[in-house]
Amino acid sequence: MRAVWVATVDNIDWPDAPSLNAQFHKDAFLRLLETHFCNGINTIIVQVRPSSDAFYPSPYEPWSQWLTGIQGQAPEPFFDPLDFMIKETHKRGMEFHAWINPFRAVQNTEKSSIAQNHITKQHPDWFIKYGGKLFFDPGNKEARKYVVEVVKDIVNRYPIDAVHIDDYFYPYPLPGIKFQDEKTYALYGNNMKVDDWRRSNVDSVIENLYTSIKKINKDCQFGVSPFGVWRNADRDPRGSKTQAGPTDYDFLYADILLWLKMGWVDYIAPQLYWEMSSKRVPFDVVLDWWSKNSNGKKCYIGLGVYRAGSNKAWCDKNLLPKQIDKIRNTPNVHGMMFYSSRSLEKNLNGWSDSLRLNYFKEPAMTPRMK
Repeated sequence: MRAVWVATVDNIDWPDAPSLNAQFHKDAFLRLLETHFCNGINTIIVQVRPSSDAFYPSPYEPWSQWLTGIQGQAPEPFFDPLDFMIKETHKRGMEFHAWINPFRAVQNTEKSSIAQNHITKQHPDWFIKYGGKLFFDPGNKEARKYVVEVVKDIVNRYPIDAVHIDDYFYPYPLPGIKFQDEKTYALYGNNMKVDDWRRSNVDSVIENLYTSIKKINKDCQFGVSPFGVWRNADRDPRGSKTQAGPTDYDFLYADILLWLKMGWVDYIAPQLYWEMSSKRVPFDVVLDWWSKNSNGKKCYIGLGVYRAGSNKAWCDKNLLPKQIDKIRNTPNVHGMMFYSSRSLEKNLNGWSDSLRLNYFKEPAMTPRMK
């Protein structure tokens, strides 16, 4: 696996800028695609639903503001970006993974463009404001059902190779701010501990997404890209010997090990955005941990090329090559994913050259699923 994440939220990677001009977006995506194709990338992961909005004509959600500048406004002349991207990606023999954010509904409650038909206006009781954003309440059963229906619609209508979700389940904790889901807990908590109840809510979404996707298209993969630390060993002997602040299990309420054990995912892509010399979360330590805990599923390592130049370690041009070599010599690991597209397009630290001229000089097939 040689994949690149293409983030659309806030126009991080693509589109280059919001515009009504359809050709502007097509040209930009083709430039992006050709760059990665030439660098040996074989899979493109595009964020098609960044914030309960759509980069395709959806019966459930409005057009994304990061496409046209105004949420709900279609591109002109009309075209279907998702259909276009899938066709162009497949034309080059590459896989297309449709990346969705399951629970983020409004990126910025002060500035975001919100259409009248946006789900937050139709069902305001499904959402919780936290840190200047609006999130689906994962404890709300109707909200969870809605998220699954949105994904089913994509799988029904488009020949995607995978549905891909990122690390945002319950929101990352902010100092002194509580996620106010007390009302939902009172309705559905059933005397469970709050943390266990929250994890069960996320478990329910993951299981329903997997079974729903497979009923429609058994060949469509379901992948999850979690935060790179499931749990620190000081909290659980099964965890990694790390000192991460947030963790999947304790803070995001994502029990990745359970999902792997139950077979609810086809692949995982943990985000290991640390350097080898990190004192709290050394790259080698978490790489080894995930290789031993992937439970027979495909494991791809998320690499943070966006961090190039961010500190002394990330100024080292040999850092990414060392990480790639380490991945290739670790059992039960089947490739890598790079965040993000624009970082590789800019050839930060010369790493795109390293891929094209050395590591990815020869083409590779994407891993086959059982």
